[in-house]
Amino acid sequence: MCCNFMSRSGTSTVLAAVLLLAAATAGADSGWYRQDAAIMGTAIHVEVYHEDAALAQRAIAVVLDEMHHIDRVMSPFRPDSELSRVNREAALGPVPVSPELARLIERALQVSELTTGAFDITFASIGYLYDYRDGKRPDAQTVQQALPAIDYHHVHVDQAAATVAFASRGVRIDLGGIAKGYAVEQSALLLRGMGIRHAMISAGGDTRVIGDRHGRPWLVGIRHPRDEHGILTRMPVQDEAVSTSGDYERFFDEDGVRYHHIIDPATGDSARSALSVTILGPDTTMTDALSTSLFVLGPQRGIALIDRLPEYEAVVVDARGGLHYSSGLAPHQP
Repeated sequence: MCCNFMSRSGTSTVLAAVLLLAAATAGADSGWYRQDAAIMGTAIHVEVYHEDAALAQRAIAVVLDEMHHIDRVMSPFRPDSELSRVNREAALGPVPVSPELARLIERALQVSELTTGAFDITFASIGYLYDYRDGKRPDAQTVQQALPAIDYHHVHVDQAAATVAFASRGVRIDLGGIAKGYAVEQSALLLRGMGIRHAMISAGGDTRVIGDRHGRPWLVGIRHPRDEHGILTRMPVQDEAVSTSGDYERFFDEDGVRYHHIIDPATGDSARSALSVTILGPDTTMTDALSTSLFVLGPQRGIALIDRLPEYEAVVVDARGGLHYSSGLAPHQP
């Protein structure tokens, strides 16, 4: 699972995992407005097209406001966030939360069911013990003692009452594998409501494009997991979401072993059957969660899962650097 959503270790580079490259055009870039920001512990990038400059700038401001709002609600590092209150109090009894947070936690639990536990927001019960900036990790005994707390069945959401409760002490949750994608998707909905028909929103490795760019598709470049300047493959996208999870985002190496932020809920250790996973589909909330899920599942089980979800496609780089494509992409491998 992806921990350190809204990380204390600072921001990542824009589109660290998925690079969006504008299609080459002969025309000028007039009508496009863009802004970068550091929110949710990651780099936010927004590009909007509209003939009305004031509307375009207002649309960008709406996106950034939405990102700040979700950070206030869902950050595990802000002591005043709803999520922090849940982690402090939910083992003692039901904690009232906003309907928005209750819905997203419930959706995360549904993804857990879909992935047979490969996606599990309770990974944080051990994940919080890792410090990737300082190269610290829990010892084997600590992991074994904390491992029973990783089980999404411990989390109970009452949608009608808008409460969250934990069935066991020691349980923590972190929405790092789904909340950034949710923030991007919500922002896209807001832009469409304002009449924006061409835009791109990115929060780290989670990106949503609306429409096209200069009448041509956006080009998604999937970076090489061992070369930050290298591109493995490029694919055209239009009106689509793209998310990438990789073992190079937050990590440290110790005695030849890489410890990174994507925790396997079954072991409490970093998942190591892949180097990166990219998911394409109609909803950034799901592409975010599925990219983490497939990283844990590995190429074979992960591709088998995606092939059961006809709206989604995947590109997996396995532990040896080999490329694996879902069935919808395989006949047209870029």
